[in-house]
Amino acid sequence: MTRHYVYYRVPAERVADAVAALRPLLGTAELLRRPEVKDGRATLMEVHAGGLLPEHDARLRAALAGLIDGERHVEAFEPLA
Repeated sequence: MTRHYVYYRVPAERVADAVAALRPLLGTAELLRRPEVKDGRATLMEVHAGGLLPEHDARLRAALAGLIDGERHVEAFEPLA
């Protein structure tokens, strides 16, 4: 089953806003935060164990509009036997 890892940077003072915007949309996805803040920005990561449908990704992007600094990066990985 493909897993999608989505990461992006959020101004440190907007992390709570980003989490509040995402929580209702994440379902079973996990939301992680890198422990350190660099250049005033925190890095958040969504882990979608069942994959990430384009429509769901669009809703997540819309929820984060104006909250992130830069792009959302999506990477897909498949488990090895």
